Amino acid sequence: MLGRLSWAAIPFDEPLPLISMAVVMLAILGVLAIVTVKGWLPYLWREWITSVDHKRIGVMYLLLGLVMLLRGFSDAIMMRTQQAIAVGGAQGYLPPDHYDQIFSAHGTIMIFFVAMPLVIGLMNFVVPLQLGVRDVAFPVLNSVSFWLTASGALLINASLVIGNFARTGWMGYPPLSELAFSPDVGVDYYLWSLQISGIGTLLSGVNFVTTILKLRAPGMTYFRMPVFCWTALASSLLIVAAFPILTATLMMLLLDRYVGMHFFTNDAGGNQMMYVNLFWAWGHPEVYILILPAFGVFSEVVATFSGKALFSYRSMVLATLGICVLSFTVWLHHFFTMGAGADVNAFFGIMSSIIAVPTGVKVFNWLFTMFRGRIVYRTPMLFAIGFLVTFVIGGMTGVLLAVPPVDFVLHNSAFLVAHFHNVIIGGVVFGAFAGYNYWFPKVFGFTLDERWGKAGFWCWLVGFYLAFMPLYVLGLHGMTRRLQHISDPSWQPWLLVAEAGAIVIMCGIFCQVAQLYVSIRTRELRRDLTGDPWNGRTLEWATTSPPPAYNFAVLPQVETLDAFWEMKRRGLTPAQPIYETLEMPRGSPIGVVTAFFASVTGFALIWHIWWMAILGLLGAAVALLVFGWSDDRERELTAAEVAQLERARRGLRQPA
Repeated sequence: MLGRLSWAAIPFDEPLPLISMAVVMLAILGVLAIVTVKGWLPYLWREWITSVDHKRIGVMYLLLGLVMLLRGFSDAIMMRTQQAIAVGGAQGYLPPDHYDQIFSAHGTIMIFFVAMPLVIGLMNFVVPLQLGVRDVAFPVLNSVSFWLTASGALLINASLVIGNFARTGWMGYPPLSELAFSPDVGVDYYLWSLQISGIGTLLSGVNFVTTILKLRAPGMTYFRMPVFCWTALASSLLIVAAFPILTATLMMLLLDRYVGMHFFTNDAGGNQMMYVNLFWAWGHPEVYILILPAFGVFSEVVATFSGKALFSYRSMVLATLGICVLSFTVWLHHFFTMGAGADVNAFFGIMSSIIAVPTGVKVFNWLFTMFRGRIVYRTPMLFAIGFLVTFVIGGMTGVLLAVPPVDFVLHNSAFLVAHFHNVIIGGVVFGAFAGYNYWFPKVFGFTLDERWGKAGFWCWLVGFYLAFMPLYVLGLHGMTRRLQHISDPSWQPWLLVAEAGAIVIMCGIFCQVAQLYVSIRTRELRRDLTGDPWNGRTLEWATTSPPPAYNFAVLPQVETLDAFWEMKRRGLTPAQPIYETLEMPRGSPIGVVTAFFASVTGFALIWHIWWMAILGLLGAAVALLVFGWSDDRERELTAAEVAQLERARRGLRQPA
């Protein structure tokens, strides 16, 4: 009746997962108790859980990413501690089986459930506001996308205490991920959580491509769009092109495991290297799916805090589109050592070097934007400057690894781990934190505490260099990746420095938690009554903080790039607006209902509970059909209601 699920799935003999489960359950119960006692549940259901407002969905994406960052970082510091102490005769505190699960969960969580939600959350909140429109093209689909991502995150966390997680690394390479070598449910948790969340991400990509191409304020041509909108468009195009590759690849591996097919086995015509090809045909564009929106954030931040227009806007746009196209021509540099031959390796090595050119264009544009600017060193700008230095180092090591003979020496070493984190932390994570600090006052109507924000930045920057520069050295000394035990005692001093770096990063996370707490406690002193706390350049700063549900009562007329800056420069004061009746989408529970049935179905398929899987699929189908036949999807705001809301928002008295 329950398939493979039994009491043996609970790790009663392992204290660490049980303690972690107890802490998480107590936290969840505490939150539920507070919500119930305070009577907040109806409000949360109506205004957040069932909301289709792009701004609230963006906030929920960011919250999911930040919560999963805590989970992913806890895995990281456990691994770093294990490597620092398990040297020579010492065995450390994590047995190999548990270490392998933590190792695999860390990479999976950080890529799919931290980096992706953070960048998609920023895109959700900012893009429609910068375009001067009222919402994304498909608001309900946006809700479904978020809740499917949350469903995938739930399945991964369930593996902590019910069964186990994959022990294959975050890439899930066969033959280790095939049934013969991983007969338990760990790989199934990996596959179904990524399939469910991947569908949500693909739907987001379709939504943003449609929004940016078809919904823009009057007069906003393509070359009047802010750079962040261009990078969001490029990232979304890559999602639409690349994520179906991942979905098909994982489905073939599922067919191998569930019905005995042989796509990636060594017998019956299968080919393990085909999985590696397909995975990285998705995997390297994924790097640019993550970094391009971060580039957009830095473009907005650098221009705003330098008090200047972005240097050479058109070259930035062309560089973004160049990266978008070239990102599909470099995937094979991830496995130069597979024996494809000198000609193939040379082609992909050259393309991997060429793709650094448009990235270099962007770096020089940011530097020229700051040149002779009136730079204001607020927290977002500090993250931007820290990114410039750190990312250039990561980029140079990437070009070094693009040389096939060098890669033959450094492949599978700690040098590669350092390079990857150099790019992702110095680029994506710093970009997400810059955007979080930059747009927070627009989201909530008050600014974040600068002292704690700057302390968090310096801890992240110093901690990063302490944690990962030693790995470059260790890689050159021959230390390989994925080690649970260190056999060479001469490596331990470098590993202890890396451990200290992880602790400093942890202090940075504590500073950011303190920043949020202090800022909320003192929010009345930090109110942004102008809607434009940074003297911004783009249209999101033209509306109040926080924006209303409809963003703009009257859509702005765009006549140039940096439309809001130009309005302020010319001293344009809006004439008495003529309000019109607005049609706004109603909140819908279809997103959370679909995610519930997706979670049930995924859990059932993992444990081979076939009747539950059938019920989950039927439930999702019925929910979608009911929603599809519903015609009560919009509510109407009359012109008088809009006028009244605008007067209340802007603090104007109602005329007698």
